[in-house]
Amino acid sequence: MIAEDTAPAPRALTRPPRLGFAGVGWIGRHRMQAMLETGLVEAAAVLDPSPDMAAEALKLAPGAARADDFEGLLAMDLDGVVIATPSALHADQAIQALRRGAAVFCQKPLGRDAAEAGAAVAAARTTDRLLCVDFSYRFTEAMRAVRGRIGDGELGRVHAVDLVFHNAYGPDKPWFYDPGLSGGGCLMDLGVHLVDLALWTLGFPEVERIDADLFAGGRPLTAGAVEDYAAATLRLSSGAVVRIACSWRLPAGCEAVISAAFYGERGGAAMRNVGGSFYDFTAELYRGCETQVLTSPPDAWGGRAAADWAQRLARGARFDPEAERFVAVSQVLDRIYATAGRA
Repeated sequence: MIAEDTAPAPRALTRPPRLGFAGVGWIGRHRMQAMLETGLVEAAAVLDPSPDMAAEALKLAPGAARADDFEGLLAMDLDGVVIATPSALHADQAIQALRRGAAVFCQKPLGRDAAEAGAAVAAARTTDRLLCVDFSYRFTEAMRAVRGRIGDGELGRVHAVDLVFHNAYGPDKPWFYDPGLSGGGCLMDLGVHLVDLALWTLGFPEVERIDADLFAGGRPLTAGAVEDYAAATLRLSSGAVVRIACSWRLPAGCEAVISAAFYGERGGAAMRNVGGSFYDFTAELYRGCETQVLTSPPDAWGGRAAADWAQRLARGARFDPEAERFVAVSQVLDRIYATAGRA
């Protein structure tokens, strides 16, 4: 039996890493395809409660097996596990996989709270396995351009940040609306990306103070419900103020409003979606009333985080201390929920 938080000793691979895919709905299959297209990994097995979803995934990898349950998946001599299951399962499945010696690529959130996320990161650290979360917006050309200009000091000291993610539709699976299964509503689903982008872009400064409000159906959030509108203000140790707003089903006049804007003493820079698209982004640099376009669509960014993990795994990468940042993001979400009055 494998001891708690102890994985088998690392082994040198003379073949592509064998991956198991837990959850192969649309996003799971998309990430699976992105990984396989690197040519550096192979799909050994898939797991999904839906026979139709599993069959679609097996079209991408006809030689893969279909597992009956998660334990069965882990028993297939895997080097990595890709998790795209409901949020309530993420941390526990990640920990199980890590303890069995498999690296993990997990959909966000890594955990429903910071305790769950921290336990998963601790397991990765102890077992020395690569753990990554699908913070895919980091990998857009637009966001990379914005972060690069800030890192180069072109904006000067950043003192104001505005981030928005309004989704006109909202999730179509019932578990998203059960706080026990999801961990939260639009903040957990969409706001997690905004918090991550703000902290990642600015170098993860300490968050000193938070003010927040959460709503469900236009009224303050009550117990047993999940929020469909969230607004929060973060005051950072750097002196910057970060404003975050996200929602499901907001009548914003288009399918989506997504932006991350950073303002400094010498200029501003922003990533913005184009024409209400969920997929097309531009990056802009601001000087007074002038706008310089830094990047424009198209940009096939959706699978880049997944492909990056697969490439790193194939190179033999082990635990990356940057995984500790996943806990920092979860801690901010916990504080927003607590500040807004949700226990």
